[in-house]
Amino acid sequence: MRRRYFTVAVVLAVAASLTLSSCLGSFALTNKVLNWNRQVGDKFVNEVVFFALWVLPVYELSFIADMLVINSIEFWSGENPVVAQTKIIDGKDARYLVACDSKGYTITNLSDNSVIKFNFDEMNKAWSVEANGQEKPLFSFVDDTHIKMITPDGSFKTVELSQQGVWAYEEAMSNQCTFAMK
Repeated sequence: MRRRYFTVAVVLAVAASLTLSSCLGSFALTNKVLNWNRQVGDKFVNEVVFFALWVLPVYELSFIADMLVINSIEFWSGENPVVAQTKIIDGKDARYLVACDSKGYTITNLSDNSVIKFNFDEMNKAWSVEANGQEKPLFSFVDDTHIKMITPDGSFKTVELSQQGVWAYEEAMSNQCTFAMK
């Protein structure tokens, strides 16, 4: 009898070490449900919805789906299927297909099939735009309150992420563009 308990304990320990180690995952589905709940209303409404979603096992099911399926897909493929999204937007002149993935955004003009990509370089914390096979930098993050923006002459200017900082950048760029036109 003791041998049987020991065998079961070893099997459980091996199973736990295989399933509970490695990638923690981003739990994107569970976070989407939580973020949706935060958007519902004031704190009292959010609390009622939060409680209702626990009672109806929405949180439990999203957590289990994340834990068993979605995080495994993210671990093996490098991309989370919940994060990737596509949306069709009706613009003034055309319809656009906007696809979002872990690398950035791809915008396709559905009338002429032209494609523009906004790419995020995680290592440099920088955004760039790619069109017609050419990629140009847009800006990069310096810290939580500053970014480096590209200027018309190709250099970069540090901008404070505040209303005054953005206004100062706009004014400097409009003055630079005015001088360039003369």
